[in-house]
Amino acid sequence: MSQADLAGSAAGSGTGPAGGSGGGTAPDSAPGAPSGRGTVPRGGTGRRRTSGLLRSELLTTFRRWRTVALLGVLAVIPVLVGIAVKIETADGGSGGDGGGPAFISQITNNGLFLVFTSLAATLPFFLPMTVGVIAGDSVAGEANAGTLRYLLVAPAGRTRLLLVKFAGTVVFCFAATLVVAVFALVTGAVLFPLGEVTLLSGTSVSFAEGLLRALAIAAAVAVSLTGLAALGLFISTLTNSGIAAMAATVGLLLMVQIVDTIPQLHAVQPYLFPHYWLSFADLLRDPVYWDEILRNLGLQALYTAVFGSAAWARFTSRDVTA
Repeated sequence: MSQADLAGSAAGSGTGPAGGSGGGTAPDSAPGAPSGRGTVPRGGTGRRRTSGLLRSELLTTFRRWRTVALLGVLAVIPVLVGIAVKIETADGGSGGDGGGPAFISQITNNGLFLVFTSLAATLPFFLPMTVGVIAGDSVAGEANAGTLRYLLVAPAGRTRLLLVKFAGTVVFCFAATLVVAVFALVTGAVLFPLGEVTLLSGTSVSFAEGLLRALAIAAAVAVSLTGLAALGLFISTLTNSGIAAMAATVGLLLMVQIVDTIPQLHAVQPYLFPHYWLSFADLLRDPVYWDEILRNLGLQALYTAVFGSAAWARFTSRDVTA
């Protein structure tokens, strides 16, 4: 966060002499006059302070050129996939003869499938990489910039600040997924026909229902990234270097992805956070297969609880000097 944001947060919280909590107390009211103490609920003040912190965090995150660049890369991927399929099918090909991401062979029949293909193409690496960068920099970046101690003086409170950082990262998960889905939908509508959607089970549904399923899939993909967000937040509390935290988070992501592809390690693979990421494809069945989707949601909740608690334990006991 910027110094201006910090100053505004401190002024709005009443931490200086003008706010009434520092530099002495106000004189008591005259005898017989009604007292104004306790007229402002402390809970309401806490909620306003939290919402102000979250608003400042989101503005700071999405105004950074790095964030804009990451979202720009995600926006370009579905456009490139759509153009590549269009060029390949210009001579009558199916677009999926040479392999590629899931659902790529169905794009020529319905542009809505470009949404599913783009999410399947970006989920193994591009989407989690951007989340790893944002999560890894969340706390360590503030420490490296020297603004972390000012945030704690504001006062934000360590638990509240950590929750705001995690909430900001989760919002980015949804924003990044939405960027991929929206640009894929627009590109698919421009380059390919739209209409009834044939599901993986062979059932045809209306375009409106297919659009609702696409929205549900985008939400499922975003939620799938929350476990990684909590892991990156924990790593970010271990160091004062934002670059080191980002590199460690992305490096750990790559290592876990590799482990998830080794057949000899099948016993541990169901416990790895990316193992059920592609389970969103079961939302394109009629009826929907919920088993792996629910396993994925439960696994992300477990990672969020474990590494969120670890981040809290580390951050609340940390000696903040930067």
